[in-house]
Amino acid sequence: VQLQASGGGLVQPGGSLRLSCAASGTIVSIDLMGWYRQAPGKQRELVARITRSGSTTYASSVTGRFTISRDNAKNTVYLQMNNLNPEDTAVYYCNLNRGVMFWGQGTQVTVSS
Repeated sequence: VQLQASGGGLVQPGGSLRLSCAASGTIVSIDLMGWYRQAPGKQRELVARITRSGSTTYASSVTGRFTISRDNAKNTVYLQMNNLNPEDTAVYYCNLNRGVMFWGQGTQVTVSS
């Protein structure tokens, strides 16, 4: 499995970004797809994840601001991020979990005025 993430960048506080991650290879029904992030000096943390059937889990810090979605036909997961604040600044990593974890290359999100 290979994961290709895109959509990061620089945005002002209160702004929005949309991340995309396309998976290639063999995708099976149990696969969870999601996003993690790692800020400088901090551990990588779960942001959001989604099952193939659409059940979602969010970190408490992003609930109500971020929305994860998934297009199974395209093997693609999206993360819509609204009302961004400087604490959201991090490298965001796409993830596929089937017991074994697969990671994308990471995309930088910087929230700054």
